[in-house]
Amino acid sequence: MRRYLIAGNWKMNLTRQDSLALVRGIVSNSQMGEHVELAVCPPSVYLDAVSGVVADTDVSLGAQNMYHEPSGAFTGEISAAMLMDLGCKYVILGHSERRHILGETDAMVNQKAFAALEAGLQPIVCVGETLQQRESGSTGEVIRQQFEGSLAGIGAEQITRLVIAYEPVWAIGTGKVATPEQAEAVHADLRTLLENRYNAEIAAAVRIQYGGSVKSGNADQLLSQTNIDGALVGGASLEVDTFLGIAANAR
Repeated sequence: MRRYLIAGNWKMNLTRQDSLALVRGIVSNSQMGEHVELAVCPPSVYLDAVSGVVADTDVSLGAQNMYHEPSGAFTGEISAAMLMDLGCKYVILGHSERRHILGETDAMVNQKAFAALEAGLQPIVCVGETLQQRESGSTGEVIRQQFEGSLAGIGAEQITRLVIAYEPVWAIGTGKVATPEQAEAVHADLRTLLENRYNAEIAAAVRIQYGGSVKSGNADQLLSQTNIDGALVGGASLEVDTFLGIAANAR
């Protein structure tokens, strides 16, 4: 049985004080049971502070990005080893905002995924289509290309240590949300891609999250779908009650 992963992507929000208040509130109410895992992904400048709060708790720590090189003259970048040193378990890679605003490609995401896995981090690799691509009927092809490019060369043992997040670009921060049926269809396609590349056993083991305007009000229907194994939560992760409300649906 795949364990639900409810991860909060705080994006470029909150101050240090607000971050600590938020994570303390989550930690103090984080008893979700064995079938649900919680993770928080604060801005990089607050990873160290948040790490001190989640240490030895049921809440995991994740980063929002990293660079693929282990060290060197890469001003402003953060390595996988640095994230491990801060106690990170997860790192989000290829989020649509990085793809569409900052120009990250599948090849760049692929390099980062390999570097993360090599260092012992568990990547959360994001894929998703734009509104234009969905309306043109090319969702399946876009997802396939991102899957094949972002996960190129990832071995059978490595893929089981990786999380895939389906995030339709048109549903991120817009208030729109894919219907449970739309989300499940893409998750099922991703499961099939995993089975075709590896095998049915591996495909059944990999967690696939949904992300895109997830709230406590729609989480129940989304998380009840067969192939949806959690949520990558944006704005709703910035408040204790809304984030834990989503997680409660998984529980």
